[in-house]
Amino acid sequence: MHEQQLSFPPEKDLYEARHLIENFLVKLNQYRAIAGRYDKRAINFLGAIYLAATVIWLN
Repeated sequence: MHEQQLSFPPEKDLYEARHLIENFLVKLNQYRAIAGRYDKRAINFLGAIYLAATVIWLN
């Protein structure tokens, strides 16, 4: 018997949101401290993410 493949229509909104997030993560990884996670404390790391995200958003 042949297996039938179910095909679902792509959800455009979901795809666009995923694309934006993936592009943001690529830009965020350009910051060396974030890509390497050099901070020892989580709160410092989160602060670095906020700072980098703000710089990306302003550009």
